[in-house]
Amino acid sequence: MSETIAVRSLVVERIMPHPPEKIWRALTQPHLIEEWLMKNDFRAVEGHRFNLRRNPQPDVNVVVDCRVLAIEPNKTLSYTWEAMGLESVVTWTLTPTGTGTHLRMEQSGFRPDQKQAYGGAKGGWQKFFASLEQVLGRMD
Repeated sequence: MSETIAVRSLVVERIMPHPPEKIWRALTQPHLIEEWLMKNDFRAVEGHRFNLRRNPQPDVNVVVDCRVLAIEPNKTLSYTWEAMGLESVVTWTLTPTGTGTHLRMEQSGFRPDQKQAYGGAKGGWQKFFASLEQVLGRMD
């Protein structure tokens, strides 16, 4: 007899007044990722391992270990997101609309005992999306 553990996903969606190509740049260019998410050594290459890093307080280092799982330019980006016991997958989907892009981010893999991680991600992604929108507004 096997046991199935239900995992949760967090989904954030926005309609943005920017073309997919512009949003794609913000999702895949390291200097832009640093502006809205964290310092990183990202490369848009399937299989590439990278880290996201930030120091929210002088004695606190946050490091997220990641690996690029899938890339379809201007359409889909997926990577692992592993930090503090959380092993999840972040998938970005860009869909053109008449006036811009429907941007969908799904972070999947939260176990039932990871309520704190889920709550932190829920608040964190709202802030990250707000920062992303500011970065997109400044880009050419």
